[in-house]
Amino acid sequence: MSGMHRNRVAARDRKKRRISYQRIIQIAAAVLFNGYAIGFRDGRIFTGDSKRICVPVLNCYSCPGALGACPIGSLQSAVGGIRRQFPFYVLGSLMLFGIVLGRIICGLLCPFGLVQDLLHKIPFPKITIPIRLDRPLRYLKYLVLLLFVILLPAFAMTNTGVTPPYFCKYICPAGTLGGGIPHFALNPALREIVGFLFDWKIMILIVVLALSMFIYRPFCRYLCPLGAFYSFFNRFSFYQMSIDKEKCTGCKVCERSCPMAVEVTKNVNSPECIRCGKCKTVCAQHAISSGFGHVRRN
Repeated sequence: MSGMHRNRVAARDRKKRRISYQRIIQIAAAVLFNGYAIGFRDGRIFTGDSKRICVPVLNCYSCPGALGACPIGSLQSAVGGIRRQFPFYVLGSLMLFGIVLGRIICGLLCPFGLVQDLLHKIPFPKITIPIRLDRPLRYLKYLVLLLFVILLPAFAMTNTGVTPPYFCKYICPAGTLGGGIPHFALNPALREIVGFLFDWKIMILIVVLALSMFIYRPFCRYLCPLGAFYSFFNRFSFYQMSIDKEKCTGCKVCERSCPMAVEVTKNVNSPECIRCGKCKTVCAQHAISSGFGHVRRN
């Protein structure tokens, strides 16, 4: 067996192990964050003490199985609530998650990321977005964070003195999937009163899910405000990626394989990196490593 063939076989084995570990962690996280099975049976929301705690991922408060609070929903509630409180706890939680983990939260812990990953496995032809279009579109998630999560809840006041959670109400497909659809299915009374807003949210969800079959994680790339927030911490988080320049041959197989189209050899800790580990898997030279406390070599 030639050395090149051995490397390909080893890379395939590493890829299988990586996908297996990733799926196990993703499924475990989804179950952990949405483990209130009785809620799905009875169509009601869990209201225990753990609901006061922010989980690190998009996880709709109204999901029947949700055991914790969505940080984006909590941030909007604090900013737009009648008391207009500064969200010290929510921002502190988000910053803690970001500093410790960065966007590995997106790659390993997010249930909606898991949904997109599974849909992308469907054997449809994949679409590569041209760089001249892809790069500007990635700034949309920062606009969503600023406008729909912060500015509108803070300043677009209604007659009641409370502003709606604009992102959750008008955009969030994760909330529609985890909260809206289960309640619609489990509560006949709701089916009598749903209108345009529910149809609008369903349309957004369908578009995102359909695109996920052709484009890797379109919601994470272009719309997710939580991913936008965590991206600010990627370069400084405790969990880091690193490249050993002495081992790296510059073949750029890692870049061609990166599902998020990160220029790995230029910036392995890019804000767009979700720490999926594929670059490590395909590197025949084992030049890429990751973990807590890694010293950046690039």
